[in-house]
Amino acid sequence: MNNLKRIDLNLLVTLQALMTEKHISRTAMRLHKSQPAISHALAHLRDIFDDPLLVRRGGGLELTSRASELMQPLSDALDQLGALLEPPEFDPSQAQRVFRVSMSDYGARIVLPRLVRMLRATAPGIELVVSQATREAMRMQVMDGEVDLALGVFPPPSTELHTETLFVETFACLADAASMPASRMLDLEAWLARPHALVAMRAGTDNEIDRALAQLRAERRIAVILPHWGVANELIVDTDLVLTVARRNLDAVRADTRLCVFDPPFPVESFEFQQMWHQRRQGDPAHSWLRQVIARVVRDR
Repeated sequence: MNNLKRIDLNLLVTLQALMTEKHISRTAMRLHKSQPAISHALAHLRDIFDDPLLVRRGGGLELTSRASELMQPLSDALDQLGALLEPPEFDPSQAQRVFRVSMSDYGARIVLPRLVRMLRATAPGIELVVSQATREAMRMQVMDGEVDLALGVFPPPSTELHTETLFVETFACLADAASMPASRMLDLEAWLARPHALVAMRAGTDNEIDRALAQLRAERRIAVILPHWGVANELIVDTDLVLTVARRNLDAVRADTRLCVFDPPFPVESFEFQQMWHQRRQGDPAHSWLRQVIARVVRDR
């Protein structure tokens, strides 16, 4: 144990090279070091092992009996240390792993269908546990390790958190087609005069639409608040309600002739849809693979 405290990995690597090359200058070239540095390392190794290790013979060096005994154990030890220091390989087709992912209802609609199909096809041993939370709660879940990954819209992260922007999203409005004028548009006055539906996990949630209206010193009247998107489009049919949501939410209803999709009559900032994870997951090959799969699923959509 005392000798172990005196040695470092570089010395063991040098010893292996010396025993292979049996020559100071060739060892120096192999390790990109100077000959004096190799000679100094050999002297240190001789002191640690209390053995000459290599002795001069002709124009080179010859292993002592002790060095010959060390060759295979040293090679095995360095291989094991290399495997320890290298990140483990991840084979999705063979992996058995549970991933906990938090996302909004919107994120689930955009990501989950294609993600689940891809996981079933390429990584059938992966179990995906999906939860729903507000933006603030998702951030805390990632910080606390409650979830492995969160998908949503987040403020600039702290140094412990990482984010990747998956796409930039804009907003669109949805209304009953029969309630719309011939132009299939509403100006701001008409838009504000209509009652509105809001998809939010709780009342009073800060959102991009109301922040944009506040810039205009305007306020909409919310008539219905829904926690999920599920029935939102059906509630619009045969009513005077207007629903303003992320544009990708409306892709599936554009062919519904009962409904009209149109742009908001005022400027609304776009937003970045991101995936967020903690620094503790940064070096995890399986986690990195999942992030890459999600990015590919979303961008190929």
